[in-house]
Amino acid sequence: MDLKSIVEAALFAAQRPLAVAELEALFGEDERPDAEEIRRALETLAEEYSERPLELRKVASGYRFQVRAAYAPWLSRLFEERPGRYSRALLETLAIIAYRQPVTRGQIEEIRGVAVSSGIIRTLTEREWVTVVGHRDVPGRPALFATTPQFLDYFNLESLADLPALPEFAVSPELEDVLAAAQTDQTRPPEEPSAPAGAGV
Repeated sequence: MDLKSIVEAALFAAQRPLAVAELEALFGEDERPDAEEIRRALETLAEEYSERPLELRKVASGYRFQVRAAYAPWLSRLFEERPGRYSRALLETLAIIAYRQPVTRGQIEEIRGVAVSSGIIRTLTEREWVTVVGHRDVPGRPALFATTPQFLDYFNLESLADLPALPEFAVSPELEDVLAAAQTDQTRPPEEPSAPAGAGV
């Protein structure tokens, strides 16, 4: 069986993105391809799927097959539950963390001009989009929040450099638009193919 077919099968079977190293580990030592061979197989697969409803996408954690966002309006009808959209407060908080990380809760509140509810922080950490990466060296040692690889995967980003550019950072409808646009463009991983991005809160 050829390498490309094995990689294709693994990506379809996986319930998460797979890194090149994980694809290498599928093979025994005597048959293991090198990383460059696997990358070439991935490039060939991406080209073969370029005109199909599925696409091969690289995100922070690795590679995955996903349905193209253009098909979301039809696929969403396969499921009875229609998840709600995220609140403006949650989106603003997430955007501030993404663009200003690492950042404390107090800094988020200073930028937004209002208090950040514990429920918002809890939701972001439970979804594994945000985590505590340290503590600021000031009295009280407040926690420093930053985004996670899961955040990048969910919003279809390979790295933080892929975040849309903001001309200046200020709380405005623009912040909501940035995250809303990212959600619209994102298609869920294979284990949750139906729910439109931005579902859940």
